[in-house]
Amino acid sequence: MRKIAILSTLTLFACGDKGDTGTGGTDDTGISALECDDDVCVLSGVITEDLTLTADTAWLLRGGVFVGDDINPTTLTVEPGTIVYGESSTDGMLVVRRNSQILANGAADSPIVFTSSKAPGSRARGDWGGLILNGNAPINVCAGDGEACEAYGEGGTGWYGGDDPTDSSGTLSYVRVEFAGTLISPDNELNGIAFQAVGSGTTIDNIHVHMNADDGVEFFGGTAQATHVIVTGAGDDSLDWTDGWQGSAEYVVLQQYADAGDNGIEADNNGEDNSLEPRSNPSLSKLTIIGVADSETSDLGILLREGTAVSIDDAVVVDFNEGCLDVDHADTYAQFDAGQLQLSNVTLSCATAFYDDGDEDDNADTVQAVFDAGSGNEIATITLDGFDSQGNGGAVDGDDWTTWTEYPEN
Repeated sequence: MRKIAILSTLTLFACGDKGDTGTGGTDDTGISALECDDDVCVLSGVITEDLTLTADTAWLLRGGVFVGDDINPTTLTVEPGTIVYGESSTDGMLVVRRNSQILANGAADSPIVFTSSKAPGSRARGDWGGLILNGNAPINVCAGDGEACEAYGEGGTGWYGGDDPTDSSGTLSYVRVEFAGTLISPDNELNGIAFQAVGSGTTIDNIHVHMNADDGVEFFGGTAQATHVIVTGAGDDSLDWTDGWQGSAEYVVLQQYADAGDNGIEADNNGEDNSLEPRSNPSLSKLTIIGVADSETSDLGILLREGTAVSIDDAVVVDFNEGCLDVDHADTYAQFDAGQLQLSNVTLSCATAFYDDGDEDDNADTVQAVFDAGSGNEIATITLDGFDSQGNGGAVDGDDWTTWTEYPEN
């Protein structure tokens, strides 16, 4: 069969006995198309039988690759050290559908990497789609009809949502996703990792999204709980949530680059109806959020809006240009009044601490009132050298757990 030409600068490995189905049809692995030659195995279409991606093989995502049929369980296992390439010319992406799982258990010395099919030196944000997990946990986009709520994901990423808060989409551990975030259409870009109605039974530990064109990590509802999260160089927001996320994130590093970026955290309940239930109300702790002072990017360190509730404890926010903290919309302030929006042990170090949008109800004074109501909050002058918080608290205070990963420029 013809050779598949990608990354000629890399040494790629043989596929072994995984079979060759040509350019169409379905082989005995339940993949709509699996092409292998001496260099690479190409995945496309729908995977409906359990499959393992091995570290001795280079894997290429051609177009949208879907794990499962949204009904029957299918497990995709990814070995430590495996590299999976998203094909740039076809907007390759990997979607784990509801009732299926990904078991991506990397290790500190052999992480799993999802990256661009372009050669190093030519890679950039938006080269390929990204990684999407769809679960059965609750979301709020259709609350009030008395039935389990579901929604269809951006970029054709499939249905998500249900009534099982403990649902499991599998495991992501020591996984890096880089140079992703394809622009599907205006205002419709893919995130580095999208957790869409993902449940608390999912293990998310040591993940890194690097140089994504849109948001780094976004939670669309669900109850997912993440720990040891790194987002670097996102083209839009680093961490985003909406539609009723009620999970948690602990040990979080968000660092913007000078050439692109918006907010460190952008947090919503629901943009159409700020009061919908279940309300976004995650618990966040041990955060380091780094902007780029005097750049044209790095707008707001933390933006809480559209009715979200939240608990944030032990955070350092530095070098954002519009402000370190902003709180918008009446339903968001209602959560503060009800004791459901709490900030504690938060240190702000920006030229402007509190953003003032000139509105009578949400301006710098009202934002400051939220900040001042918490315990241990302070405004200080801090200079961070990368992730090293120099004993100032936050995600890596005296314990740099981020050393397992890498930060390629292109």
